[in-house]
Amino acid sequence: MATPFTGEGERRKGSVELRALAARRLRPVADRGAPGKVNRPLLATLGELGLLSRVVPLAGPVRAQDLCLLRESLAYACTAAETALALQGLGAHPVVAHGTRAQRARWLPEVAAGRAVAAFALSEPGAGSDAAALELRAEPTGARGAIRAGGADGAAVSGWRLHGEKRWISNAPQADVYTVFARTGPGTRAAGVTAFLVPADRPGLGGEPLEMLGPHPVGTLTFDGVPVGPGDVVGEVGRGFRLAMATLDLFRPSVGAFAVGMARSALDASVAHAGERRAFGGPLKDLQAVSHLLAEMATRTEAAALLVQAAAAAYDAGEPGVAARSAMAKLFATETAQYVVDSAVQIHGARALAHGHLLEHLYREVRAPRIYEGASEVQRTIIAKELFRAAGAGASP
Repeated sequence: MATPFTGEGERRKGSVELRALAARRLRPVADRGAPGKVNRPLLATLGELGLLSRVVPLAGPVRAQDLCLLRESLAYACTAAETALALQGLGAHPVVAHGTRAQRARWLPEVAAGRAVAAFALSEPGAGSDAAALELRAEPTGARGAIRAGGADGAAVSGWRLHGEKRWISNAPQADVYTVFARTGPGTRAAGVTAFLVPADRPGLGGEPLEMLGPHPVGTLTFDGVPVGPGDVVGEVGRGFRLAMATLDLFRPSVGAFAVGMARSALDASVAHAGERRAFGGPLKDLQAVSHLLAEMATRTEAAALLVQAAAAAYDAGEPGVAARSAMAKLFATETAQYVVDSAVQIHGARALAHGHLLEHLYREVRAPRIYEGASEVQRTIIAKELFRAAGAGASP
């Protein structure tokens, strides 16, 4: 397995190496995949190259800085590979961080090798960015004292049956295993939620794909009395929402890194185009409107990259205020990438709208990150709450 990169010089070297690897080994496999379908050969290649084991480690924590380096570098050269890697990491991370020995032994080697597809099932038809509104029910099936609900959910139970629906779940319904968040207790909002590890072959579990703007697989999951037991619980009963938010605190800066990778790709393509394309008697780069736009694109991209790196470093160091920093990184980087890609399309003109053009591809890819894992408006709410919390405690966020 490749070792994480430390220091700016090593980070830049690692990014160049990963970009080259993605262009040489991953993009050809990605191009053979079908939109909206899990590309299992691509996952197998990511596993073979040791990249999945860096986001799904068999031992030790995931380093946010390494995750961000991977996502930014792969996004620059092959967004399909970046997304496939990120979704494996997101789906498996609750097990990496809180899984039982049996859960880890059964699933982590398979996910890290790209042989099993993982998914993170939190969103519902009425609970997207407002994840605490989830309604998937986990109804107890017995009271034989096999597991207690941490004192929060009442009497001991021997198992549950899941009833309800999840929607907008990446890799659904094609994944092999899902981390599913369901309401086991009488509490509302964040209280009484438990995480379960649910294999795809459980009776009562169904689903269908959704046709979305982006090319990666997204779908619904339906739960018609799906049985789960104590051995399927990830972490503690009744503490699942906290587990979900901790996972997002790690992955939100890396969504920003994904956005930075796309922004850098669009910026480099625009600089090259402005130097080659002639209009009004000279190259586009000699037009002040174009050169100033490129300068603004570059400045915003660099600012986004630094904010992402700072958030990731804070996470790895265990510093306070990680929730706010993660939200800031995701918010600023995804909004910046939208601006940069849109500006790049404007600089290229009609050619950028042709199907198969790099910018046509990035234009479709760049929109979703402003919504998933908490929309931009939700990130602003998180940041504001953390500001007021810090002010009440007499500390900076």
